[in-house]
Amino acid sequence: MSDASSLPITLPATTAATAATPVAPVVPTAPAPTGRSARIIAVTSGKGGVGKTFISANLAAALTRRGQRVLVLDADLGLANLDVILNLHPKITLHDVFTGKAKLNDAIVAAPGGFSVLLAGSGMVEYSRLTPEVRNEFLNIIQLLTPRYDVILLDTGAGISDVVLFSISLASEVLIVATPEPTSLTDAYAAIKVLTVQQKRQHVRMVVNQAVRPGDGRAITGQLQQVLDRFVATESGRPMRLIHMGDIPADPAVRDAIMRRQLLLLHTPGCPAALAISQLANKIEESLLVRAP
Repeated sequence: MSDASSLPITLPATTAATAATPVAPVVPTAPAPTGRSARIIAVTSGKGGVGKTFISANLAAALTRRGQRVLVLDADLGLANLDVILNLHPKITLHDVFTGKAKLNDAIVAAPGGFSVLLAGSGMVEYSRLTPEVRNEFLNIIQLLTPRYDVILLDTGAGISDVVLFSISLASEVLIVATPEPTSLTDAYAAIKVLTVQQKRQHVRMVVNQAVRPGDGRAITGQLQQVLDRFVATESGRPMRLIHMGDIPADPAVRDAIMRRQLLLLHTPGCPAALAISQLANKIEESLLVRAP
C-alpha cells in the first residue's frame, strides 16, 4: 500500500450559517519602513479550488483589524485571481514591475479591509516556468517589501511546480489549505512531503476549509499527521510536524460573498466562517507575530 493510500478520509454533511450587518471598508495609508522585516507566510495548497485565495484575502483583513501592516502578494503568477476576489481592476500589475514598465510603489493597491495588495497578471505564460529572470525579480521585490510591512501573505499557486515551490521558499512559515475531500488531502500530503524533502521544512501549519462539524479539521490533521509519522521524516530524522491552526466551517455566506466579490469579513462579519477566520488571525498573531520589545 502506498503512503498516500494510507490516508483515512471521512466526509461529513453540510451546516448552515447566520448573517450580520456589513462593515464599511477602511482604506490604508502607505506604510513607512519600520526598521524590521515582515513575517512572510506562504498560503498554499496541494489542490486548486480549496479556497486558498479567499482565505488569504480575509485573513489579511482580520490581521489588519489587529493593527498589523499587511500586504498580500499574488504569487500565482500564471493564474492570478486575487483581483477577482477583491473586485479590483488594477491598471498596473506585478507583470509591469517585472518588465520595468512601472515602479513597485505604483503597483501596490489599497484593498477593501484596510490592507495592501500586489496583484499579478492572469494568463502570463512566461511566468509558468521559473526562469532566472523571474527568480531575480521576485527576490528583489521581496527585499524591497519586507521593511515596510509586519506581515506579507504570499498567495501561491496550487501544486508543486517550480514557481510555486520557489514562492514558498521565500516564506518563513507555510500555511497549507485543504478541504475534507480525499483528493485535496492526498494532494496536501504530496505537497507537504515535497516541502519536507526539498526545503527541509520541520513543520507546516494547516487550516481545513469547508469543515462540516466542529473538530473535523483537527481530526483530519491528526490523521494526516499519522501518515507523515510513518512515511515522511525531516532532515533531523524526526517526523514532519503538522500544526493545526483552525477550521473554516462550511458556510453559505462564503459563496454569497465570493459571488458578490466582497470580503466575507465585510459582507457578513458575524457568520461562522468569518468568525473562524478571525480566530485563525488571532492564533497566527499570538504564535508568529509576537515580537520582543
